[in-house]
Order: sequence, then structure tokens, then C-alpha cells
Amino acid sequence: MSVSAKDSYQKLKTAAQEKVKSLNDRPVVWVGTATCGKAAGAVDVREFFKEEIEKRGLDVRVMEIGCMGHCYAEPLVIIAKPGHPRLCYGYLDEGLTRRLVQDFLEGDDPCYEFALVALDPNDFFPTFTDFPRGVYEKKIILEDCGFIDPESIDEYIARDGYEAVAGVLEMEPEEVLRQVKASTLRGRGGAGFPAGVKWEACRKAAEKTRYVICNADEGDPGAFMDRSILESNPHLVIEGMVICAYTVEAAQGYFYIRSEYPQAVRRVNNALEQARDKGLLGNNILGSGFNFDIEVFEGSGAFVCGEGSALVSSMEGEMGVPRHKPPRLTASGFRGKPTVLNNVKTFAYVPHILRKGVEWFKNTGTEKSPGTAVFTLVGKVTNQGLVEVPMGTTLRQLIFDVGESVPNEKEFKAVQIGGPSGGCLPESVLDTPIDFDSLYDAGAIMGSGGLVVLDEDDCMVAIARYFLEFTQQESCGRCTFCRLGTKHMLDILTAITRGEGEQGSLEILQELAEDVKNGSLCNLGGTAPNPVLTTLRYFGDEYEAHIKERRCPALMCTHLVAFYIIPQKCSKLCNACVGSCPTEAIYTRDDGLKAINQEKCVKCNSCLKACPPEYNAVVKLSPPELVEERERENNK
Repeated sequence: MSVSAKDSYQKLKTAAQEKVKSLNDRPVVWVGTATCGKAAGAVDVREFFKEEIEKRGLDVRVMEIGCMGHCYAEPLVIIAKPGHPRLCYGYLDEGLTRRLVQDFLEGDDPCYEFALVALDPNDFFPTFTDFPRGVYEKKIILEDCGFIDPESIDEYIARDGYEAVAGVLEMEPEEVLRQVKASTLRGRGGAGFPAGVKWEACRKAAEKTRYVICNADEGDPGAFMDRSILESNPHLVIEGMVICAYTVEAAQGYFYIRSEYPQAVRRVNNALEQARDKGLLGNNILGSGFNFDIEVFEGSGAFVCGEGSALVSSMEGEMGVPRHKPPRLTASGFRGKPTVLNNVKTFAYVPHILRKGVEWFKNTGTEKSPGTAVFTLVGKVTNQGLVEVPMGTTLRQLIFDVGESVPNEKEFKAVQIGGPSGGCLPESVLDTPIDFDSLYDAGAIMGSGGLVVLDEDDCMVAIARYFLEFTQQESCGRCTFCRLGTKHMLDILTAITRGEGEQGSLEILQELAEDVKNGSLCNLGGTAPNPVLTTLRYFGDEYEAHIKERRCPALMCTHLVAFYIIPQKCSKLCNACVGSCPTEAIYTRDDGLKAINQEKCVKCNSCLKACPPEYNAVVKLSPPELVEERERENNK
């Protein structure tokens, strides 16, 4: 290999550091404009800053960054002003934006009362390490997300970006492969298959035309890890793909990104163009003689295309349908050629491993699952967002310490982990360590990293039905077990949530779930029954209540609840519930109190929300409770 690869890189790095330093000699405002930030109003906040700064004639840069992970506090802004620690502010609006410009950027008051955290050690304000989340988190692939401009390759290079590529290009591919295998890096797309073993199989294939594909078809409800990484630090993933391509001797790579991620597509395309301009992609990378380029392929949003062979079929212009294996993709993948297909997060680890060493990587996590786990914390949890913790961290620590528990003084009930094909785990197993094998033993899967927290108001039968409905609709329909088995299971669950379940339904449901799990062609069908199996295993009493008592304990299943106005609490002078009802189901009785016509009621919950707290007259009851309430009223 050419000895000039590192020298060529060093010139790029020196120039990048000088450029970044010159830009950061003056105050900078970084606005988080990943999709989560934009949804919360970050674009408006960015424009407010620009307008106010221009109005006051200040020499301040306003830049965009990606997702810091604290999505619950969006819009987020970081202000860096010489002489002060970098401060992060959350929940930004127009008034607070203009206040920060006036008091901090023009004046010298950091407005600590509005700051969330300081990003640098200081004597004035706490940093992330002073909070439970900072104690448990360890960022590797999210380290730069939210702290660099994702559309500036110079900022990435200035922080050692592409250094691993420069080093690899002066190594033999076999040595690179040896290090990746020695790291025991497991694929973060859900299956946890060793990345090095996959790369080796592709490298050993007789066919010399080979491909590298990054799977960014993230379709799990509530999951946005891959999207956030591509929106926040696309060059990290590109660097991992270049290293993989050099190792398996591939000349062409692809990003498979679902078209519902327009900002990720745009930022990846921008990053690819910048990498070509710097000689980090294309012909003769860093003067080494190695040629490799990457294109973006936009998927059409089919969940099943997250499965490798279905993804490849989609790229080839065919229906996204899984195929029988063998042959594996490493033997016959895209266009019938050997193909390495890895997830966004898997490629994102590779530069760190090659730059910092195998032992450094294996010192984090567990023996069989080294490294970290990246999760989206969503649902009934206080601090929703993106987190990265070492493998082996328990679910309890993740939910109650990092996520700061369930809000509104509600009781924790379950966590659904692993996407729609994951399992629902109760409080009794929250001390399960997060790793591929422990979660599997508990009945769940790591999946791509979606984690949905549920509280006492969630019905586990309805939750199982919701996720099964998603996977049933997303089934490609190729194999009988998945096509018909999931449909039959969904019909049974629907009947149970409507109060129409029968004795023996649970036995049939269990048997069907096992058959679908064991008889489906791909992992979509093979894991689709997980929510059903885990809720049957851990929340069987709720199924029994629905079937035997025709009652939903969580008061979530619409067909098994009714709204009732307690006469003793109702005020004759208040008509809030009457005005809120869209079907005019609420009427005034002869005594002036309100009541609900159950035949007209569509159970929309409007009356419950409208009833003033001082009265609290509207209640939601399950039918047996409603009968008892009416009997008590009649007896009075």
C-alpha cells in the first residue's frame, strides 16, 4: 500500500482544524435541526436567532446540528461564547430566543436560569455527568451527534474523522478483518450476527465483484436511531462502509434509506459529495490506489424490506419479498454477487474500533455483547429521546435512571423492547441486563433498538393486538404461516378486546403463535408472535379478565368500557360535558343533572377531559363496575 495515505489525510486534517478554529473564534449558536427538533419548532427558533442577531448587528454564527438525544426538551440550542462554558438551552421559543440574544450574546449574562446543562467542566453550572443519565450513558457512536455540523466534512475530519480509513489503507485487508473479528462486534440491526464473520464470508467468495450495503430501512414504530445518526453524523457511517469495502475488496456501496427520511437522504447525499471532493471516496482514495464509491437508494417504506434478502430484491426492482436461504447474501446478494449488508449502527462502530483498538471496544459491555446499545426511549417515560448505554445495563436503570421513570405519578406496567416484533416485559424482569442473549431468554429481542414504556393505563391485550396488526399488515404474504397465522391470531385478539373471547381462545392463540414463530420464512414472521407470547406469559390475568369477566382492567378497550356521570358530583350549573360531546349523547335529566345516553356515546373521552377537576363527575368504568354503580344509584 502507498505510504502516502496517512500523509494525505494529515494534510486534510490540518486544513480542517484550522478552518474550524477560525470559525469558532467568535460566538456560535448551534440549533438542533434533526427531525425531532424540526417537529418541535427548531426551524422557527433558528430564524428568530438570525433575525435578532442581524437586528442587533452582532458577529455571531448560527449553525445547524443534529440530535443530541434529549428529544423531550426540543427545540435545543447550544451557545458557545468565548469566556463562558458551552451552555445548552431547551424548550426554546421566540421570547426565550430573543432574551438569549439580548442578555447573553449582546450582554454577558448566560441566563443560567434557562440553561439545561453545561457541556464543559466549570465552576458555575452542572454538566451531563452530574445527572443520572450522564452517569449511565456512554456515547461511542452518538459521541459527536448534536455537537458537529452534519453538513460540514471539515468538522468531522477535525475530530479525527476518516483517520481510521487512512490507517486501514496502509494495512493488509486480512489484518483489518482480523481486528473486526477479534472485536466480536455483533450486528446492531437486531439479529446480533458477528460482523467479522459476515465480512469474512463475503471476502472468501469466489466472485470478485462485491457490494457493501448499509441498511437504513428503519421501520419500527417509535424507533429513530438510524435516522438520527444519518441526520447528525453521516460521515461516521460512510467511513465504516469504506473500511468494510476495503476489507472485502468491494468497489461499490449503497445506502438503502426509506424515502420517509428526506432529511437523512439529503444529508447523506451531501456527505457523499463532500467525501468525493476530499478524495475520501471514488477513485484512488487518499492516493492508495483503492477505488470505492457509494450511492443512495431510496426505499418505498415496506417494513419487510428491513430483512436483507427483501431489501436486495427491492434494490433490484423486484417486490421486496424475502427468499429462501442458503445462499446467504455474502455468497449471492445484490445482482447475484457477494454482498455485505450491515445496519447503520454496525458500520458506525467500525471506525472507532480500528482507531482506538479492539481491547478498548471490548472493555465496554459484556463478554458476549461488547460495546454499547443505542435505544429510543419513547412512550410513558419522562425523558424521551435517544440514549446510548453499555451493554449489560439493566432495563431498570435505563427506564428509571436514564429515562427518569413514568410521568404523571402513574405506575410502570411494562416495556415493549425490540420493535413491533419485540416482547413486552413486566416490572419483575426489569433487572434483566440489556444484551442479545439475556433479552432473548426473557422472551424479547434487542431488535434495532426501539423501546416503548407502558404504564397502568395500557391494556396489554390491546398492546399485543396493536403490534400484531402492524406486523400482519406488513407481511409480504409469501409464506402461509405468516400470511394466515398472523391474521387468525389478530382475529382472536380483536375478539378478546371486544369482549367476544371464548374459553379455549388462549390455547389456540398460544399454539398459533408457536406455529408462526417456527414456520415462517423470515424473521418478520418468526418474531411477529413475540408481543403475544410475552403478554400471555407475563400478563395472562388480563387475558382472563377480558374473556371470563368481559372486563378490561386498564379501561383501554373501547368495547369494554362506558362513561358515566356520578349524580352526587354533577353540578346543575355546569354544561362543560354537554358542549364537549360530538354526538349529543349527554342530556339533562328532570332533576337538572347530566347523564349519558349509552346508545349514542362513541366513547371519545371528551366529556371526561371537559369535566372540571373540582367536580370530577365523569368516570370511565368497565361494564361490571358500571352495573354496580347503577345498582348503588338505584338503591339510593
